[in-house]
Amino acid sequence: MHAVELKGITKRFERVVANDDVNVEVQEGEIHAIVGENGAGKSTLMKVLYGYYQKDSGIIRIFGKEIEDMTPHKAISLGIGMVHQEFMLIPPLKVVENIILGSEPRRGIFIDEKKAKDEVSKLTQQMGFDIDLNAETGTLPVGIQQKIEILKILYRGAKILILDEPTAVLTPQEVDELFNILKNLKKTGKTVILITHKLQEVMAVSDRVTVMKTGKVVGKRLTKETSPEELAEMMVGRKVLLKVEKPPRNKGKKIVEVKELWVKDELRGIEVVKGVSFDVHEGEIVGIAGVAGNGQTELVEALSGMRKVEKGNILIDGMDMANRTPKEVRLSGVAHIPEDRKGMGLVMDYTMAENITIGRHDMAPFSKGIVMDKTYMLNKGKELAESFDIRPPEPTLEVKFFSGGNQQKIIVAREFDCKPKFLIASQPTRGLDIGAIEYVYRYLLKAREEGKAILLVSMELEEVLSLSDRLLVMFNGEIVGNFDSQQGFDISLIGNLMMQGKVF
Repeated sequence: MHAVELKGITKRFERVVANDDVNVEVQEGEIHAIVGENGAGKSTLMKVLYGYYQKDSGIIRIFGKEIEDMTPHKAISLGIGMVHQEFMLIPPLKVVENIILGSEPRRGIFIDEKKAKDEVSKLTQQMGFDIDLNAETGTLPVGIQQKIEILKILYRGAKILILDEPTAVLTPQEVDELFNILKNLKKTGKTVILITHKLQEVMAVSDRVTVMKTGKVVGKRLTKETSPEELAEMMVGRKVLLKVEKPPRNKGKKIVEVKELWVKDELRGIEVVKGVSFDVHEGEIVGIAGVAGNGQTELVEALSGMRKVEKGNILIDGMDMANRTPKEVRLSGVAHIPEDRKGMGLVMDYTMAENITIGRHDMAPFSKGIVMDKTYMLNKGKELAESFDIRPPEPTLEVKFFSGGNQQKIIVAREFDCKPKFLIASQPTRGLDIGAIEYVYRYLLKAREEGKAILLVSMELEEVLSLSDRLLVMFNGEIVGNFDSQQGFDISLIGNLMMQGKVF
């Protein structure tokens, strides 16, 4: 029996057709992956299924029953639950309070706390989760918070679970644990719909896969009868290089030397980078792995001049750039792809051409004296749009009208075009689809071949493992591991260091 049938689903946003006559069938008790590039329509389709959006046409059937006017409330009552990429938890609340929120058992006008705790405790035991129900949710690791999200929708009686990019912030051990959870849910008869761009994960955990491209379904496969290469080609419309082919390192002179760097979070009044030291040479990529919130962001902000350094040195080609302005840092030969593209990388009301000139707007050839050269800006915008496959290739369009993936491409294009000595790439592929990720990887490797020194900070462990010549692990503001690709990367050891800062 089909748990979900979507027939002829069409959803438009003004002139954009996000879903175009989409047909998807999900069988009861299977793990069904939905994959596609940014803008393929997969998230929109799931939001139609969950009732966030109303379809313009088509049919939704849940366990054979046709549903009209789907809403989130109705979806929950039908046994549909959704775990979003960004968790919908309230950090100060206890675990049990987050799980029952909105579905609290009552005794008269009061919440029946004992019944709530008993029910949640029983559910955690059934799932095999070891979670302190009285713990403050915001203090718990990301992997535990994800389990709380799953418990929350199971508590509401979910039979169909939709998970949107569920492994984005997990360590390798947490990913393995999540996959075991999904397989156990399947054994109990639950149906799982998995939205992901990680094709190896599709192969590892799903039973069937639906591929979407530009709002349409372009392929359906039994997972055991396909391959990552075939799925990628369907998603992008061409052959895609999935495996990074990295030539031997041609390590040159030391460009960057960070010595005993200490950085404080001034709002909280605590040290978040604690005595960090490392170097980066010409022609090498040094990766930093770690769970979000362990000092990587503050380290990058200090290196790029955006955060005060308490003590320590940041030597760029021998010159100490600690506590210099961002402009001085850029002029020393540093380029920076920031992790927050909207807050730190772009001015959303500026055009693509204007954003490409940021940091260079008062220098030739972008300006003639005090007057900006608009013709040069437009021509440079067109050139970079073509080189980096920015869509639409329209330099006069404000960046707020580009998709998230294309906004990221604009930043990547600008920073590569600066031809830096030292490139800081912080989450450079965040929000990009598989075809665009391939572009970024090619440009990172090209910069490496040209002798640039590159620091790559990414939550995607597979990314730093495949691209890095050397890999540092950050935990609680310290470097707790230092690995060289020539000796091979021990993923289990790296995962333990990411989670606990030490090996047991």
